[in-house]
Amino acid sequence: MVRDVDGLCWLAVLVALAACSAPLVPLDDMVIEKTFVPDKCARAVQVGDYVRYHYNGMFPDGKKFDSSYDRGATYNVFVGKGQLIQGMDKALLGMCVNERRLVKIPPRLAYGERGYGDLVPADAVLHFDVLLLDVWNPEDGVRIDTYHAPAACPRKVAVSDYVRYHYNGTLLDGTLFDSSHTRMRTYDTYVGIGWLIAGMDQGLLGMCVGERRVLTMPPSLAYGENGDGSDIPAQASLVFDVVLLDLHNPSDGITLTNRHVPDSCPRQSVPGDFVRYHYNGSLLDGTFFDSSYSRNRTYDTYVGRGYLIAGMDEAMVGVCVGERRTVTVPPHLAYGEEGTGSKIPGSAVLVFDVLVVDFHNPSDGVAVTVTGKPELCAKLTKKGDFVKYHYNATLMDGTPIDSTHKYGKTYDIVLGANQVVPGMEEGLLGMCVGERRHLLVPPHLGYGEQGVVDEVPGSAVMVFDIELMDLEDGLPEGYMFIWNQEVSGDLFTEMDGDKNQQVERDEFADYILQQVSEGRGRLAPGFQAQRIIDNMFDNQDRDGDGKITAAEFRLKADEAASHDEL
Repeated sequence: MVRDVDGLCWLAVLVALAACSAPLVPLDDMVIEKTFVPDKCARAVQVGDYVRYHYNGMFPDGKKFDSSYDRGATYNVFVGKGQLIQGMDKALLGMCVNERRLVKIPPRLAYGERGYGDLVPADAVLHFDVLLLDVWNPEDGVRIDTYHAPAACPRKVAVSDYVRYHYNGTLLDGTLFDSSHTRMRTYDTYVGIGWLIAGMDQGLLGMCVGERRVLTMPPSLAYGENGDGSDIPAQASLVFDVVLLDLHNPSDGITLTNRHVPDSCPRQSVPGDFVRYHYNGSLLDGTFFDSSYSRNRTYDTYVGRGYLIAGMDEAMVGVCVGERRTVTVPPHLAYGEEGTGSKIPGSAVLVFDVLVVDFHNPSDGVAVTVTGKPELCAKLTKKGDFVKYHYNATLMDGTPIDSTHKYGKTYDIVLGANQVVPGMEEGLLGMCVGERRHLLVPPHLGYGEQGVVDEVPGSAVMVFDIELMDLEDGLPEGYMFIWNQEVSGDLFTEMDGDKNQQVERDEFADYILQQVSEGRGRLAPGFQAQRIIDNMFDNQDRDGDGKITAAEFRLKADEAASHDEL
């Protein structure tokens, strides 16, 4: 042995360096060659661990004397407790799952001078090609590794919650044994009440929707000594890659989150109201399933009458026009265990982002608010009056519909002549010139369920801001023409200009127009004069021959029924 002046043994150093660089590791005359080492090693075998491994047992000449592969089952045993030959007990220490080792064991660490029956002769050197598949310890619990946590977590899984989750299930060596993804449906179950293997029951607790975890569990918390009889071997550790999609509790009610409440809310919806609202519908994990916006029309329905799923029926009571709220509905108040098939899974929690556009009640009348009135107001509008007014029309959410101001002229109608919607007729009654009003007109007094194509949605409440600009007295109800003075005692003769004992249409028209121009009579305002006169003539022309005879001619006062005539 060569030593330097400092007493170092350079030969020993060189031998040690060579041993460190070689793949062969001597161990009490035993040689371990690591033929494959995985990139990651979460855990190495220690004394007292339980392992599952495959092996081929050979003599130095390559002759095989034993193989777990031939038996179709791994070798399962505790390490370091004398359940193996000494060499194998030592060779397994420090191994990682999926690591492969070629182990050369001398006789004194194997079966020695006695051998092993007819399989292993005395003083035999044994070679084992070992592949480690699993390792766990009786002290192990569930190992939880969270690799994605959502930014917000309003609620975590607790005992007795019902969850929906996806998973991939593998053995510790990565062998896939099951996956919810391949079945294209979540696994749905209660947590913490024994419906799952113990490790999964524990591993799901405390999860948030959207969270992703890897759960590693020993067989004592999985399928134990017997496995599952098919894909999961006995004494197998299991690894589940889990993503939580949904959770609720059977005791849950709906959850309401107000995102915007308008400053003014003169009225909140009550059961029996008809509500128009927009919504986006999603599952709890954010998966979109429906939207009124995509159809470009509101969802219109009665609330509190069972026309909606129970959760939305409850959520749409007590809302204000313009309010935005998020409604979370558990499945027992939504579509239950069955779901709707393609879009909504069974037992799914639903989330609706709602915007209330308007609502009304079938018993509502026109809501009239006077916003301005002149000091002198001697004459009020009534049926039959000819009125001129300006208006701005919007929906309840402020969406503009129409305005007379953009046309630069008033809207002119005869009250009571059905020339506008009933709500406007009602809102214009009793006004004086210069008065301003704010009208809320429910759809049954407005444009009804059909609305106006491309202008007014069906079942929409209308808002009118009106100002009366002019007023002309109408005629008494039932009259289209009245006399301002005593009627001539020989009216027929006066009309019969050519004295041929019959009044033709032109004679009749000329006579009426003359009376109007001279102030002796008045036609109903707001209508075409010729149409009124034609109507009056047709009422007098009883036989429809185009002329009126003295026998046909009668004054209105002489008629039992009401006609728009003299």
